[in-house]
Amino acid sequence: MSQDRLLRNVISVMIMAGYEVSELFAMRPKSFDIIAGNGEQIVVLKVISHIDSISEENARDLDRIAQNLSGSPLIVGERARDAELERGAVYVRYGISAISYPTLHDYFVEGSPPLIYASPGGLYVNISGERLRELREGFNLSLGDLGQILGVSRRTVAKYESGMGTTIEIALRIEETFDSGVVEPIDLIQYNSHFEEIPKRPEEIPIKAAIEEMGMDVQPMYRAPFQALVRYDSHTILTGYGSSQKVSRRAGIIGNISQVTRTHAMCIMTDDQKQRRIGRTLMIGEDSLLSIDEPDDLINLILN
Repeated sequence: MSQDRLLRNVISVMIMAGYEVSELFAMRPKSFDIIAGNGEQIVVLKVISHIDSISEENARDLDRIAQNLSGSPLIVGERARDAELERGAVYVRYGISAISYPTLHDYFVEGSPPLIYASPGGLYVNISGERLRELREGFNLSLGDLGQILGVSRRTVAKYESGMGTTIEIALRIEETFDSGVVEPIDLIQYNSHFEEIPKRPEEIPIKAAIEEMGMDVQPMYRAPFQALVRYDSHTILTGYGSSQKVSRRAGIIGNISQVTRTHAMCIMTDDQKQRRIGRTLMIGEDSLLSIDEPDDLINLILN
């Protein structure tokens, strides 16, 4: 399947699932391809045929945008190494879940979450340790007894009950032994960032410090149509920065993404002080912005 077709299939799935999807934009390189939102959940998606093509830097950028939008990052692809991605399986690249298009459809449209995750050595599942312990004790089996049935050590059984994953084969043996399910589904929306240190990178908004002095928080973004997320109180502003010509080209997509994510949109022009709007996006000159004393005044400008 071509990259373009894969991307359009992903868009179709998210629309079928009731999400509003951001427009496509021409930008290289880019940390994400589309953002989908339904008013309650935001998903930041990177669509790429071969998931091993995702670099750590790309994953960091994807993670950063998702975290700052209170959303979940997700990679959708077709292949890993020399094999196709298994339907119903979750692969991980730099801590971010990567799945196939059919798995995406199953999860978002059919409400059927994946059960399997890929890890070095093969495919595994998570089992409910608490449920396993209840079943074992209900059958009056010791750790050693169950270990003999499964062909593993008592210590391994104890680890299963403490939350360690296992192979599909062992999980099937457990479920056959007790005639009860113990495999836990994987929630693709549940995400906790594992990135700790943020590498030093050039600031894309030189006036970041000046905006922060106004009482607003500024989070730089990279490989995105917007250069920063500006926050004040409960408001988030997707913010572009640059020449009038540059930001005018991006104002439309920034406004579109702000609509999908229920945020605001602003572009700061370095060479034009004429305030105007392009769709949902406030176009404001750099000097005009810096002359604003109170964050509330900027919010009122954006809203009105």
